[in-house]
Amino acid sequence: MSQPPEALPRHELERKLRRSRTLNVALGALAAIGLVFGGVQLAQGTGAGGNTGASGSAGAGDSAPADGAGEGAGQPDATSIERRDPADAMAIGDVDAPVVMSEWIDFRCPFCAVYTRDTLPVLIEEYVDTGKVRIEFHDVAFFGEQSARAAVAARAAGEQGKYAEFVRAVYEAAPESGHPELPTEELIAFAKQVGVADLAQFESDLARTDLQDAVAASTAQAQQLGVTGVPFFAVDGQALSGAQPVDTFRTLLDEAVDAAQ
Repeated sequence: MSQPPEALPRHELERKLRRSRTLNVALGALAAIGLVFGGVQLAQGTGAGGNTGASGSAGAGDSAPADGAGEGAGQPDATSIERRDPADAMAIGDVDAPVVMSEWIDFRCPFCAVYTRDTLPVLIEEYVDTGKVRIEFHDVAFFGEQSARAAVAARAAGEQGKYAEFVRAVYEAAPESGHPELPTEELIAFAKQVGVADLAQFESDLARTDLQDAVAASTAQAQQLGVTGVPFFAVDGQALSGAQPVDTFRTLLDEAVDAAQ
């Protein structure tokens, strides 16, 4: 078995995340670099089916390794990770919330499914609905063509106001382990399930090259930031990886909210 790439220390990753929030500092190119954070190892995978579990210092947590998808899609510019766009379909919560949590997901990632089913509803109730935190999603296609197709489908659903609902539906249906198969007909079924109004438009949008390019660019940017496993989170320059216990997220978000006051 191949060894993971050289680890990027936690303080270095956090420094780069903080710098990426400004407009005058360019992001360093970090593609294909593994990192160790809080005891959670994110290793470059050996293929679309690769998958490892890991444990974090604050409790059991898991992440799915990337397989290098999206390389060569271009360098990100120096714009902020936090989008804070009122028209952003890939976000939930008040655009003026004091804290933004950026979240990277792959629709075929089993640990993303665990987090979305078990932890995200609690965070929405305690932080998003109370106006403390806004969550902004970033899609990646680490597990091949089906990951990319599902991300395009989610963006298409988002154009009809159903992004978060689509994400939830995909993960609710995910198996307990392994990577789900996400054929086109199943993506259409998810769209129907969550109430996408114009299914004909949705189906047509699945072939849109601009949405495909957006997913590829998001994947490349994630890798250049050093995100080599999912789910992955960034809050005010602090990084967190894996399907961590909800109390780990509470600690991270409480500190960020307190600091923003």
